[in-house]
Amino acid sequence: MPRVAFKMQLLKGFEEEYAKRHDAIWPELQQLLSVSGISEYAIFLDETTLALFGVLKITDTAKLDELPKQPVMQQWWAYMKDIMECNDDNSPVSIPLKEVFYLP
Repeated sequence: MPRVAFKMQLLKGFEEEYAKRHDAIWPELQQLLSVSGISEYAIFLDETTLALFGVLKITDTAKLDELPKQPVMQQWWAYMKDIMECNDDNSPVSIPLKEVFYLP
């Protein structure tokens, strides 16, 4: 199963709020991610730079292109836009990361 990794940027002072919002992730968003074939999704925070690093497994990477079209995804982005660097459509600025090492 392919793994995908990416980097986002949290705004200063929102570390606790980011964690709080994800601790209460919406069930409908969790369901959307699951039916899209996403599993083992984790986000890590570099506390010195406030960079967020996401890693997930997905059955078909093409399904990631469908997520931005989903209303619940758009609502989540609107909910998170005040605490992260975002694009004009409220999606988080997300930089893909290249895998250079993996030890299964």
